[in-house]
Amino acid sequence: MSYIVHVFYGVIMAYVGLISPGMLNMTALKIRIHSNKRDSVKFALGASLVVFIQAGIALFFADYFSSNPKVIENLKITAVFVFFSLALFFYLLSRKKMKVKDTDKNHNYFLRGVGMSSLNMLAIPFYLGVSIYLVSLDKIIIAQPFIVLFVLGTVIGSFLLFYTYIVFAKIIIKRISFIATNINIVLSMLFFILGILTLIKLLR
Repeated sequence: MSYIVHVFYGVIMAYVGLISPGMLNMTALKIRIHSNKRDSVKFALGASLVVFIQAGIALFFADYFSSNPKVIENLKITAVFVFFSLALFFYLLSRKKMKVKDTDKNHNYFLRGVGMSSLNMLAIPFYLGVSIYLVSLDKIIIAQPFIVLFVLGTVIGSFLLFYTYIVFAKIIIKRISFIATNINIVLSMLFFILGILTLIKLLR
C-alpha cells in the first residue's frame, strides 16, 4: 500500500503544480487547437519526460538533506521560503490577463515539449519544497524504491494535467482569463497556507 501512496502523492503534487495556465499547458492547448490531438499528446509526453529528471533532482537533494540532521532545520526554512515565493508568484499571475497566442509551426512536438519543460525553473524548487513538507508530515519516505515511485507519480500527474488541457481545450480557451485568475488565486492561498503551517512547525 505504501508504494501506491507514494505514486499517488507524486500524481497529486504534479497535477496541482502544473494546473495553473502557464507556458507548458497553454502550449499543449494551442497545439491541440491549431494542429491536432496527436501532436499535442506528443508535446505532453516530451514535457512529462523532463519532469522525471526535475523531480528526481529535487528528491535527490531532499534525500541528501534528510540524511544530514544538521541541515534539516535549514531545509525546513528553505521550504518556507519556497512556499511563500510560490504564493507570491501565483498571486502575480492572477493579476495578469491570460491570452492565447497562435503557436508557430513546429513538427517535432515531442522535442519541443522536452525543450520547453527543461526551461521550467520552478519545477525543482517546487518538488523540493513539497517533498520536504510531506516528509515532515511522515507522508512519504525519502528512500528507494519510494523515491522512484514518487517521481514516476509526478510524470503521470504531469501528463494527466496536460491531457486535461488537451481534452478540454475548446472549453478552456473560451474562459481562459476567468480560469487563470481564479486558479492562480487558489494556488497562491494554498502555498501561503503551506508556508504558514511549515513556519509554525519550524518554530515549535
